[in-house]
Amino acid sequence: MTRFVCNRTVIDLGKNVPAEKVVETVLEKDIQLVGLSALMTTTVANMEDTIKLLREKLGQVGKTCKIMVGGAVLTEDYASQIGADYYAKDAMVSVSIAKEVFGK
Repeated sequence: MTRFVCNRTVIDLGKNVPAEKVVETVLEKDIQLVGLSALMTTTVANMEDTIKLLREKLGQVGKTCKIMVGGAVLTEDYASQIGADYYAKDAMVSVSIAKEVFGK
């Protein structure tokens, strides 16, 4: 699942979203926080690829955004290994992260 927060509005791109679509949406909507989740170990590698592509493309245009990840198969250590800024073990933690990012 791929979700974005834009002007404090959640944009849900759904499941199995290509990394290129994530990057396109972040750039088009000037997204400040991206949330990625994985419920199966087979999807975690795609999450890492998405983060790498996102960092690369944002760097090329001088932009940044924060990335939080979560899901049943992730750990805080693995989130750090794949380049995420935050690990959300559950929905309540993701709310706290959003408040931190948006200064609320």
